[in-house]
Amino acid sequence: MSDDRSDPVADIAYVSEVRVERLGGPLRAAYLPGEQEPTVYGMHGAIAEHYGVEPGTAPSHASTIDHLVGAALG
Repeated sequence: MSDDRSDPVADIAYVSEVRVERLGGPLRAAYLPGEQEPTVYGMHGAIAEHYGVEPGTAPSHASTIDHLVGAALG
């Protein structure tokens, strides 16, 4: 294995530019490249219960862990 930094594999291929905005409570909006509308993250069900978020406090949305699992499986 070579440590030669001129190797093209060592070049950066992509830098993701994502902006996340806090909407209040557990809600966040992520502005992702290639998407016109933000992706909204929040909490639901057992996750909200774990963090002590009372039902009806905020709209139910998929959590970041839901999106990570979906991305890994996709």
